[in-house]
Amino acid sequence: MNARADSLPASIVKELPTGRLEVELHQGAAELDDLLGFAARANAKRGFLFVSKVLGKHWPVRPQRMLDIHARLAAGVPATPGPVLFIAMAETAVGLGQGVFEAWLRAHPGQQALFLQTTRYRVGDGPIIEFEEAHSHAPRQFLHMPDGDHEQGLLRSARTIVLVDDEASTGNTFLNLTQACRRLNPDLAQVHLAVLANFMGAAATDALTARFGLPTTLGALVAGAYRFTPADCPVDPAPAQRYDAQAERGASTAFGRLGLARVLRTPAALADRLAATIARDEPVLVLGTGEFMHVSTLLGAALERRRLDVVVQSTTRSPILTWGAVGHALTFPDNYGEGIPNFIYNVAPGQYRHVLVCHETPAGDALHALARTLDARLFHYHTEDDVEEVPVR
Repeated sequence: MNARADSLPASIVKELPTGRLEVELHQGAAELDDLLGFAARANAKRGFLFVSKVLGKHWPVRPQRMLDIHARLAAGVPATPGPVLFIAMAETAVGLGQGVFEAWLRAHPGQQALFLQTTRYRVGDGPIIEFEEAHSHAPRQFLHMPDGDHEQGLLRSARTIVLVDDEASTGNTFLNLTQACRRLNPDLAQVHLAVLANFMGAAATDALTARFGLPTTLGALVAGAYRFTPADCPVDPAPAQRYDAQAERGASTAFGRLGLARVLRTPAALADRLAATIARDEPVLVLGTGEFMHVSTLLGAALERRRLDVVVQSTTRSPILTWGAVGHALTFPDNYGEGIPNFIYNVAPGQYRHVLVCHETPAGDALHALARTLDARLFHYHTEDDVEEVPVR
């Protein structure tokens, strides 16, 4: 994706509680404030965070704004004879990746593509690829083999792989996953990295093809390089991942972990029912949970089309300090049952007149506690067409 014509080089220095962050931008500086903020992470591996304002994770965003971003990134995917394999990186970019995949399908009617998401949960008993995201607070990730014959065929016949994440910093995780996919499909012919922000630097970006061993391109809205000098400060020692292969976490197999070759349907009947009970001047937050993000965007967009005042966001397992782009933090128990803290950022109780929580897991104590804290309603997605509102009182 080419730099916007109004982009200007920029140097940014941020003194974080966890250290000094220096950023040099050579693309996207003119729209930086609309796309990114800066925060400090309670993480010994990486004490800073680029907070995306168009991702729907740590910052509230209008649904249509997110859909527009999906279309921009999809437009940067090079022409290919197909099929195209899209993989979204958990947890932060699952919704982004699914949105880019769906935008690409809409822009290329009749062409074949497959969507998969990585995950930190084991679902089913089929084959998996395991790999690590080294700098992450929860490094262990899995990619499940599709369970349908059609989806497996698309995976094994794909010519292009599109890897979607919010940010590229070293490229190591992308490279590890590409190599694993090439072992499954030696006919992969090209790689495209679709990210909101590319902070690998110009030299590393130019060297991607040589490094990956395949023609490799990258599309980003913001690009540059950074340097971080950590300070001597305490970090949160609490674990962010407790993997148990035998534990049932309630993670669904219906929304992308086992492969999707189509666009998810928007719950129009649910949106109609909700819109009939919400006034147009009442602010609404549609809240995804963990890796379960894209359906909240679809519901939010449906409500927005009905002229409601809607933003979308998600819970996360990422520990972030209250500083910079993170002005408020709520902690609540993990609804997947790992026994680790989960968080919501920039959301305070009473901030929204209506909070609609979209979740894939059964509505246990953690989700009921969250609903009480935010005075929220719970919507359990069994499938895209079977959404159950769970009583919270």
